[in-house]
Amino acid sequence: MTRRYERMVRQAQAESRIPAVSAALHRADRPLWTCTVGATGNDSPLSARTAFRIGSVTKTFTAVLVLQCRDHGLLDLDDPISAHLDVPAHGELTVRRLLSHTSGVQREPYGDIWDTLHTPDVTELLADLARAERVLPPARRFHYSNLGVALLGQAAARLRGGTWAEVLADRILRPLGLADTSLAPPPAAATGFLVDAYSDHARPEPNTDLGALGPAAQLWSTASDMARWAAFLADPATVDPDGTVLGPGTLDEMRWPATTTDEAVWSAGFGLGLILVPQSAPTGSRSAGGERISHVGHDGAMPGFLASVYGRRGGAGSPAALGCAVFGSSGTGTAVNELSHQLLAASAEDDPADIAPWTPGEPAPEAYRGLLGRWWGEGFEYVFSWRDGTLRARGADDPAGRPPAVFEPLPDRPDVLRTVSGREVGELLRLTRDDQGNVILMHWATYRFTRHQETFDRFDFRQV
Repeated sequence: MTRRYERMVRQAQAESRIPAVSAALHRADRPLWTCTVGATGNDSPLSARTAFRIGSVTKTFTAVLVLQCRDHGLLDLDDPISAHLDVPAHGELTVRRLLSHTSGVQREPYGDIWDTLHTPDVTELLADLARAERVLPPARRFHYSNLGVALLGQAAARLRGGTWAEVLADRILRPLGLADTSLAPPPAAATGFLVDAYSDHARPEPNTDLGALGPAAQLWSTASDMARWAAFLADPATVDPDGTVLGPGTLDEMRWPATTTDEAVWSAGFGLGLILVPQSAPTGSRSAGGERISHVGHDGAMPGFLASVYGRRGGAGSPAALGCAVFGSSGTGTAVNELSHQLLAASAEDDPADIAPWTPGEPAPEAYRGLLGRWWGEGFEYVFSWRDGTLRARGADDPAGRPPAVFEPLPDRPDVLRTVSGREVGELLRLTRDDQGNVILMHWATYRFTRHQETFDRFDFRQV
């Protein structure tokens, strides 16, 4: 398989005319795979340790810092940004809207920064906010904003009592071992180029320090570091089992689609700081028509560089902690953006995770054994089972890959359970027992569930 991966990288580098490409695949059940093709454009040899600028992939780090603040009680996602930054305008825009790019604030800070290459410091960024436009009403639609993410980064830094760079290193880079990720290019970093459209000439692009805009696009990194980061975004329980950086439940929240990025195409969505790209399951696979496969992460672009960093979720053959990063030293080498998705799919489909053998488990608790099996609700048949220490429910006709609903009993009410994932997440399942303690009736999200198919006529549970 690694020969096939290398051929895919070489083909992308040649066809898209990229001076240097670096790619890496991280997965929990295989050694790290890396590949480099081309040359750095300077005296340093190209290797897996060569750093590239990752542009807007930086936004995923800022988003995680913000969610850390929320989980630690320092902010609420529905707080106005003015609750955490002293701003002269647009203070009513919420943290949630800024994270999901639905605030409506303009894309860049005030001024033509991509002409002047002058980027503001924090004081200037906040002062000039009064001159920035609200180009759309809040929540109207997706509108990408570097300015909005910069504000979030500065807010997280102030809440933690440091600079954004200090907080990033302390709370993400060191805990996850991302030692090759930095704000400034290391001495052996690749040179970014503009490759001429009508010749093979490549001109170097300038490196620009983004100042207060740094939380949106400042970072440099290696493909190996970012493949690990992508794996964390997709499967934090495997990469960070102690939840040192962020818990799996919070990453689930970040990955939930808040908006589509294009209402005409619907080819991608946006969560809280993460791009969500749905994938098609291979025809005939266990996931076809059932469990959704998605790639979660972000793309990045800066003068002379493109980056694509995604982790894979779902799919019968997908291994734990599968992440990919692809970097290119050309601002127009767009094959980079597709190659990460192609490598993820190839890894999962052509080298699927090993199938773990089934082993017997503990029986269901006595209180729930009698309710296992088939029930009917709203005219449809469901199967309730006990798997991996939890009560679960699936539609009898659900495709094999569709995740079940999972329930947990309330601490002081064992006959009332909360749906913690899957269908009707958040809703209650209430059990009704007869005088002998047998479950004779259930209500899930207030809908009646019985052992036999029933109409919606007025119901007397004493009849069951």
